[in-house]
Amino acid sequence: MRRNETVPRRTAAILVASTRAAAGVYEDQAGPLLQDWLYTHGYDVVLAEVVPDGEEVSKALQRMLALQPSVLFTSGGTGVSPTDATPEQTLPLLDRQMPGVMEALRADGLTKTPMAALTRGYAGTAGKTFVLNLPGSPSGVTDGLAVLEPILGHICGQLEGINEH
Repeated sequence: MRRNETVPRRTAAILVASTRAAAGVYEDQAGPLLQDWLYTHGYDVVLAEVVPDGEEVSKALQRMLALQPSVLFTSGGTGVSPTDATPEQTLPLLDRQMPGVMEALRADGLTKTPMAALTRGYAGTAGKTFVLNLPGSPSGVTDGLAVLEPILGHICGQLEGINEH
C-alpha cells in the first residue's frame, strides 16, 4: 500500500557490504536497486555507502543509525565466507529482533534457489528504525523487496506509533 502523497516521505539508509565493490573491482548493483525501489515506495535515501566487509560495516551502521532513518537496509556480507560478518555487526545494534521477517525472506527465496538457505541475517528495530540484512546479489535483493513490499509501511507505521495493532 502506498502512502498518501500529502504525507511526508520517510527516510532510508543503504549500506552495501562488499570488499570488492568498495575497492572498485566491480560496480555495486544492489545499492542503486535499493535506492530506486525505496524512492518509488515513498522513502528518501539520506545516506548510501559501500564499505568493505568486516569492522567498517559496524562503523557505517552506527553513522546511519545516528540519522534515525525509518529504514536501514544492508546488502551483502550475509553468506558463510570468512569475511561475511554483516549479521554479527548488526545484531549488537538492534533493540528487538523480528525473526519472522527473515523467515519469510528465506522461505520465499527457497522457492527460487536452494542458495537462499545460506543467507544469514537479521531483521529488527534500532530505536524507531527498521533494520534489515539483505543478501548481496541483485536477485536476492529483488526477492527480499518483494516480500517486504506489503509489510514495510505497516512496520514503519508501528515504529512511528501510527499503526498500534
